[in-house]
Amino acid sequence: MIPMKTESAWRGTADCKACGIRDLVLFADLNAHDFGLIHAPIDEMEYAAGASMFTEGSAAKGIFTLRHGMVKLVRSTLDGRPRIVRVLRAGDVVGLEALASAKYDCDAVTLTAASVCRIPLEVIHKLSSSSPRLHAQLMKKWQHALKDADDWLADMNFGTAKRRVGNLVLKMRSAANSEVSMLFSREDMGAMLDLKLETVSREISRLVREGAIEQLDKQGRIYRVIYPDSLASD
Repeated sequence: MIPMKTESAWRGTADCKACGIRDLVLFADLNAHDFGLIHAPIDEMEYAAGASMFTEGSAAKGIFTLRHGMVKLVRSTLDGRPRIVRVLRAGDVVGLEALASAKYDCDAVTLTAASVCRIPLEVIHKLSSSSPRLHAQLMKKWQHALKDADDWLADMNFGTAKRRVGNLVLKMRSAANSEVSMLFSREDMGAMLDLKLETVSREISRLVREGAIEQLDKQGRIYRVIYPDSLASD
């Protein structure tokens, strides 16, 4: 898959100062002088669900701030199986590791339709060296990414199948409404939790049957969380 809209790629269509989620992303604390240092283009891009943003080991030319949608980060195990190591949502930075290695550590694939801002590495490096405000934001993002990775490892890869699925439902609750959890395909959930697709389907069905969650759509991707305490227990 390729981005849905790439006509403006690298021509600088983003208006960072007027960004609706600016407080969530890298440029939250920048002032007018900082924005004056940005000379390379920053572009808004849109991806369809299932589109590849970049692949593991590929050379990085930029990082992405996620404005809308969800992105999965995927790595292959030694036996070739795909494992989802994290899920990113609005406000997260995709490809942050490129600032240290100039290569991407994972495959980044959209779970839903997504809109992003693509920022050239030269912009980040220049601002990081000249703006203490951006440097502080980068450190916050690094810290958040490390903590999030540790949380995913602890919550999604240990315990019974019931506990893993329950933790995922809780983790995928909406920031705007904690009663609503947005999931994705059972195959993706299995790849994240190291469970078989059938096991994931069985556990979701059990949660619905027991009344812990309620399905809100025909596709089985959106659920109302009714009894969150029961999801966090074995």
